[in-house]
Amino acid sequence: MTNARGSALVVIPLLVAALGVAGCPKRPGTGVTTAPAPGGAASPAAGSPATGSASASGQSSASAGSAQRKDAASLQPSDFKPVGGLKDIRFDFDRYEIRAGDARVLDANAHWLKTNAGVQVLIEGHCDERGTLEYNLALGDRRAKAAMSYLVGQGISATRIRVVSYGEERPLCAAHDESCWAMNRRDHFLGSGK
Repeated sequence: MTNARGSALVVIPLLVAALGVAGCPKRPGTGVTTAPAPGGAASPAAGSPATGSASASGQSSASAGSAQRKDAASLQPSDFKPVGGLKDIRFDFDRYEIRAGDARVLDANAHWLKTNAGVQVLIEGHCDERGTLEYNLALGDRRAKAAMSYLVGQGISATRIRVVSYGEERPLCAAHDESCWAMNRRDHFLGSGK
């Protein structure tokens, strides 16, 4: 009986600690409450999950001898514009997994990026209006990072990709029904450079 009580006294604090650690990844960066993503390394929130800068630390295209070409992380979101060769993808409610049909869209995006090697890409993660602002910022970030991981798996350099989450702040459709919400659950792709 004493042995079981002693084991419980050891297990309970471990469970409490595990719950505290497991809850942390769902919280977006504390410095991001508005849609515009901060740029540059000087910003305190530049590495927060809500902005999700995609550059590998310490690496840039400029260090490889190409001073003209910047990596995507050094660009501001306003530096990116719509590009005809990059198509958006959609997500199921409260999910960030890439669906089969959207994988084909990402394959086409990867092919276009391979043939347009000078283009950097910004992936914007978006959500519908359901859920809290903080939750949707984190979900939008996971959606953008899922697309980034897919593109990197297709051979696109991570230094060419930047992700940002706008959560529910930039909807395509303002109606309050499923057909509209489905349009808002998306990753939007923009390009910069040549």
